[in-house]
Amino acid sequence: MNIAGKDLNLLLLFHVLYQERSVSAAAGRMALSQPALSHKLAKLRHAFGDELFVRAPRGLTPTPRAHELAPRVQQLVAGIEGFFDFCEGSDYLARADRVHLYTTDYIEQLLLPRLLPVVRREAPQLQLVTHNTRGRLPRAELETGECDIAIAGFYGDLPRSYHQQRIHREGFVVLAARDHPEIGERLTLEGYLASDHLVTTLTGDLDGHVDKQLRALGRRRRVVAGLSSFTVPPLLVAQSDLLLTCLESVATQAVARFPGLSIHPCPLELDGVAVIQTWHQRTHEDRLRRWLRGQIKALLEPSALVEAKE
Repeated sequence: MNIAGKDLNLLLLFHVLYQERSVSAAAGRMALSQPALSHKLAKLRHAFGDELFVRAPRGLTPTPRAHELAPRVQQLVAGIEGFFDFCEGSDYLARADRVHLYTTDYIEQLLLPRLLPVVRREAPQLQLVTHNTRGRLPRAELETGECDIAIAGFYGDLPRSYHQQRIHREGFVVLAARDHPEIGERLTLEGYLASDHLVTTLTGDLDGHVDKQLRALGRRRRVVAGLSSFTVPPLLVAQSDLLLTCLESVATQAVARFPGLSIHPCPLELDGVAVIQTWHQRTHEDRLRRWLRGQIKALLEPSALVEAKE
C-alpha cells in the first residue's frame, strides 16, 4: 500500500469525530464548516469501506469498525502530535489546548488553587476542565481522549497501555467538634465506637477501611450517612457530635474553615492512602501534558503541601 496516495488528514478527522461524537463540535475543533467536514467524512467512509459514524438521537454513534480502528488511529495521531511537539521546542507551552482531569473534589481543593496560577502564567492558552471520577478509573475516557489525566487514591492494577505515578501519600485522622461529648484528653477506641459517624463514599458503599479493620477486631461502628463529597462532611461535623475519619489534609483544611473543629489521632491502625496520577499511552509523549503532570506532582508532594500550609 502506497502511503503517498493516502490522505493522512482523514486520520485526524476520525480521531476528532471519535472523541466528539458530533459533526458540529468536530467542525468547530478543526476550524471547518459543517459542509466541508461532511465532505471529508464521506471521503473517510469511502477510504475505510464503512459508515464509521452514524447519526443517533444525540450526535453520532461509532460503528463496530470504528471502535476497532480507534485505538490504532489514536496511537498514530498521538505519535504524530508528539513528533511535532518535539520539533516545536519550548513553544508547546504556548499551544492552545484543553486538558481534562478526572479526580475528586478533595484533590480539586488541594491542587487547583496552586496549579491554576502556574498554568495561567506558563501556559496561558491551556484550559483545564475537571470531572468527578465517581469512584472508578475512567478507562473508556482515557482511551478515547475524553480524559487526559486521572488522579485519585483508589486505582488498582492497570493495563500495560496505562502509566501511573505516585504523587502524594498521607494518613488518616479523626475530625470532631471541639466540645464533642465522647472526647476527653484524647479520643479512645471506646469513645470512637460510642459515637455516630459520617463517611465519604464515591460508590455508595458504606463498608470502608475503618469498618474492615474494626471487623477484624470483632467490633463495629455506627455510620449514619455516606456522602459523595470530601468537602461537605466537615460542615456537618462542625454542627453536630458526629465523627469523620478522613485524610489529614482534608481535616487540616476543614479546621481552617471551621475553627470549632479539632483533629485527633485515629484510635485504629490504618494504612495511609497513596494518591496517583494515571494517563494513557496515547498522551505519554505529549510535551504539554507531560509538563502538566510534572507540575501536578511537584505541587502535591508532601514538602510542597507543608510550604503551602505555612
